[in-house]
Amino acid sequence: MKMGPRTVGSRAHAQVVDWMVGELKSAGWTVEIQETPYNGFKIRNVAGKRGAAKPWIILGAHFDSRLWADQDSDRSKRKSPVPGANDAASGVAVLLELARVLPKDMDKRIELVMLDAEDNGDIPGWNWCLGSEVYASRLAGKPDAVVIIDMIGDADLNIYRERASDQGLTSEIFRTAARLKIPQFINELKYEMDDDHIPFLRRGIRAADLIDFDYPYWHTTADTADKVSAASLQAVGDVLLAWLTEGR
Repeated sequence: MKMGPRTVGSRAHAQVVDWMVGELKSAGWTVEIQETPYNGFKIRNVAGKRGAAKPWIILGAHFDSRLWADQDSDRSKRKSPVPGANDAASGVAVLLELARVLPKDMDKRIELVMLDAEDNGDIPGWNWCLGSEVYASRLAGKPDAVVIIDMIGDADLNIYRERASDQGLTSEIFRTAARLKIPQFINELKYEMDDDHIPFLRRGIRAADLIDFDYPYWHTTADTADKVSAASLQAVGDVLLAWLTEGR
């Protein structure tokens, strides 16, 4: 967050890519940067990879922030960039902590993917979920599961089952949350999201979206670090860690 809004093509965007690469490498992951030209910019997905066994699991979160804060109550700020604390530095934070704590000898193939250019839909010349579309289209094979985390740092965190997600995969994760007695996971359907899980679902890959869309600072200049709770990040991280290490 201190680097500034991570809009595509900005200095902060480049700095955050370098920082994420360094964090993954320091945690012992093989790192790949996937670059794609778009609109005169470079979309850059960052992936930490480990293992070669089955199942093959991808965990993803977008790291870019939106070019325009077009939901801001102050109309004069609607062409300002979104700081992007919850949407979605929160997801990146959880992935980087998982990179640090996941056992190195897991009998799984794991990819932790920081996805670019998710958040500029409905802005002229842009679309939603560009980085995940590229990543899904270039997969050499079919992962067993993809889990996307987005906007999971809200201090008042309530994650409902997302309607478009693979419901069997969603049930696995919510059962883990129930076993751990994590109250922020609410086992009821609510929103249907156009999010980074959709490009994988279109290709017949089991994918689920963990998101709390009831966030009043969404796409505003008030999406700042003071709106994010360490307890919320911990809850999501605990569930994913248990699901990866115990629940499969």
